[in-house]
Amino acid sequence: MNKILQFLKANRFNVTSWGVTALVVAALLGSTFWWTQVGAASPATRPIPTAQPGQNQTSVSLPAPVTNSMEFPGIGRALQLKTNIPERPRMDPVKYTVSRGDAMYSIAKQFNIKVDSIIYSNKGVIKYDNPQFLTPGLQLLIPPTDGMYYTWKDGDTFESVAAKSSVIAKVKPEDIINFPGNNIDLTDPQVKPGTIIFIPGGSRTLFDWSQLMPTISRVNNGSTGTSDFGGGGCATGGPVDNVFHSPTNSLAISGYDYSPSHLGIDLAATEGTPIYAAAAGIVTMAQGGDNYGYGNVIQIDHGNGFVTLYAHLSQINVSRCEIVGAGSLIGLAGATGHAEGAHLHFEIRIGGSNVNPHDYLQ
Repeated sequence: MNKILQFLKANRFNVTSWGVTALVVAALLGSTFWWTQVGAASPATRPIPTAQPGQNQTSVSLPAPVTNSMEFPGIGRALQLKTNIPERPRMDPVKYTVSRGDAMYSIAKQFNIKVDSIIYSNKGVIKYDNPQFLTPGLQLLIPPTDGMYYTWKDGDTFESVAAKSSVIAKVKPEDIINFPGNNIDLTDPQVKPGTIIFIPGGSRTLFDWSQLMPTISRVNNGSTGTSDFGGGGCATGGPVDNVFHSPTNSLAISGYDYSPSHLGIDLAATEGTPIYAAAAGIVTMAQGGDNYGYGNVIQIDHGNGFVTLYAHLSQINVSRCEIVGAGSLIGLAGATGHAEGAHLHFEIRIGGSNVNPHDYLQ
C-alpha cells in the first residue's frame, strides 16, 4: 500500500492528466450514444413512389410547420389601388365663372391667394376694383399665386415693369424672368409686345373709392381738412373727438378686412344690430339709396380731419348736421347696396384719405 502511495506522489501529474483524458473520452462516447438513439427514434421521411396507371395516388401527410418564437412582427400595409401623385404648384391661370352666392373672399380662399391678387389681375372686369361688385356669369382670371398679370408693351424692360408693379411690395426683375409660367429663355430674356406675363408679388394702383363717396366736412370751407360735398355745410363748432371705439358690440371681421382693394373693415353684425357712433362729432351725411354700393350710409365728422363712415345700414336713426356723442345709436346694421349678407362696413378717413381702422379703434 505504501508503494502505491509513493508511486502516486511521484507521478501525480501524469496520473491527473490520464484521469482527465479518461473523463473526456467517456463524455464523448456518451454523447455519441445519445445522438444515435435520437436519430433512430425519428427516421427520415422515405419517398413514396408515384402511383401506377389506374392506381390512386397515396396521400402523404406533411410535417407540421415549425414556429419560430423569435420571429419579428411585420409592418402592416394598407391596400392602395391608386398611386398618390404629389400636387405640383400651378403655373398657369384659371378662368373662373362667378355663380350666384359667390363672394370674392371665398373664391380667393378656394385658390389659396389674396383677394387683392384677383383684383389686380382683372382690371376693368371688376367694377370700381370693388370685391363686392361680383355678378353671376362674370369671368375672372385667377392667378397661380399672389401677384398680377401684365400685358407687355413696346418699350417695356424687366426693370421698368418691375418698378411699376411695386405699388405694395418691391418686385425684382429676376422674379419675372425666373417664373416658370412665363416661359422666358434664361439665356436670352426677351418678351414680345402683347405677351401676357405673370409678375409674382406684383401690385397696381386701385380705384380710389373716395371718388365715388367723397368725404364730407362739417363746414363749407373745409377747415377740418376734409373735402366738401354737395355744397352747404353744417353749423360751425361742435364736438371734436379723435378717440375711436367699436361701432358694434364686437370687432369680429365678417367678410373683408382692410386691404388695398377694400378700404374699410366689415364688422360682424346681423340684420337690425345697433350701430353706434365711434366717437363724438357732427353727422355730415345720412343718406339712403344705393350710393355706389354703400347702400344706406352715414358719415360723421369728428374734427381735425377725422371722418367715420358706416355703410349697408338697414335703418338710419340720425339726420344731417345732428350732433352725436361717442356711443350714440345712429342706425341699424343691414345689407343694403352691394353687400354679401348683413354686416357693417366701417371706414376711418383722415383728410379725405382712407386709413386702416384697426390702427385707431380702441
